[in-house]
Amino acid sequence: MQRLLSPLDKLIVNADQALRTLIPTAATATRKNPADKCEPNSFDASTRKHIAGLMRINHTGEVCAQALYQGQALTAKLEHVRAEMEHAAEEEIDHLVWCEQRLQQLGSHTSLLNPAFYAISFSLGALAGLAGDKWSLGFVAATEERVCHHLESHLQLLPDDDKASRAILEAMLIDERLHGSNALAAGGVDFSDTLKNLMSATSSLMTKTTYYI
Repeated sequence: MQRLLSPLDKLIVNADQALRTLIPTAATATRKNPADKCEPNSFDASTRKHIAGLMRINHTGEVCAQALYQGQALTAKLEHVRAEMEHAAEEEIDHLVWCEQRLQQLGSHTSLLNPAFYAISFSLGALAGLAGDKWSLGFVAATEERVCHHLESHLQLLPDDDKASRAILEAMLIDERLHGSNALAAGGVDFSDTLKNLMSATSSLMTKTTYYI
């Protein structure tokens, strides 16, 4: 029989998850990095910096995803919705680790702004959960749709011979599409294009800053 968590237990669990997300090398992937099968490439400093900027954006996106799912799981009203959020968060951990490993290979770093983006995303997730499960799931679906657009654009921006980064983003794209469709299938509201565009405008702050910082 599964033990019910007290409010203090939930606080400790969420604090632990936040630390695992934000502290480099603290998280562990459950699946093999898709880039492991790729031969290493040598890039000039400018190209390496550009690739690192793109991968830093994607890493921060996964930090936000962790926070979003944890916030929603905390306030989700139905058990199956909470379980769906927690399962998606586990798969997103793989993405987080893969992006971090790629940044290390490129001699770069994760974004210094990650703690702030985690806090903002966790709050948004918790608020979405409080609004009701159908809205919470709809928020996931809309967010994943925006993430897929980012990944598709980054695949176009990567150098053709950067097989490692490309393998990671392609694997992430498959998972993100599935998470979005699962959220709608579970009863999520399909947000209007206006609301989705507003979400895109908000996320542009993250993409413009984390490319550099």
